[in-house]
Amino acid sequence: MTVVLFSILWNEERMLPFFFRHYDRWIDRYVMYDDRSTDVTLELLAAHPRVKIQHFSRAALDSFVLSALLLHDQVWKECRGNADLVVITAVDELLHHPDMAGYLARCKQADATAIPALGFQMAAPDFPSPGEWLAATRRRGAPLAQMNKLSIFDPDRIAETNYRPGRHWARPEGAVVIPAADEVVNLHYKYLGLAHVAQRHRLLATGLGLLDRAAQWGSQYDWSDAVLKAEWEAFLANAVDYTQRPPNGEGHPGRWWRPELGG
Repeated sequence: MTVVLFSILWNEERMLPFFFRHYDRWIDRYVMYDDRSTDVTLELLAAHPRVKIQHFSRAALDSFVLSALLLHDQVWKECRGNADLVVITAVDELLHHPDMAGYLARCKQADATAIPALGFQMAAPDFPSPGEWLAATRRRGAPLAQMNKLSIFDPDRIAETNYRPGRHWARPEGAVVIPAADEVVNLHYKYLGLAHVAQRHRLLATGLGLLDRAAQWGSQYDWSDAVLKAEWEAFLANAVDYTQRPPNGEGHPGRWWRPELGG
């Protein structure tokens, strides 16, 4: 199978090595939309043989969030006829299955066309060391409905994704077939030490537009140190080993693609 990944990124030099270490196992091509990075992000992208670098332009001039939404809803359509699956994700979101390539092949054989993932807000007291494979070494995270996302799907069978801001929900159109069980997880590696997340929040706050602030999109980037510390500590306190979760996502909150379970 051919799997193509799309992502938007900005100054991700710390996370990119972990991102590629994770996804290189099953991604064939990357299309990375850079949003004016000033660190070594562009050099890291250029050094990767499977990466195509694109410039992220803000189609909605006063909103990063709406500009990202417009891109995420459309950019994957270029893969129709030349990719089996596409992935829409962020550099700190690691989609994982113990046998991802084999699982995706089985989904294809079963005619599954849209593969949502169970979200976890991963939390750790410190930033990982170089060389770690985070899905194996940093396994604790809090189940989080906001990170339940449709990130993997068949570009030939899905007509529209109809994401909401942040991709926290989607209403896919077309030949939509969800796997019988939820086996993929979305490991959101954001809370990797308080200093790291505070630094990211300060940077991302500067990228918000007037419409973002009016809609309170990204309002967490303006949290005080005390609020951020309380949030980080709450995720640490509620974290579980994601590999020990109940089978098939039993009890996972907010599965919007399974309304029969209250999603």
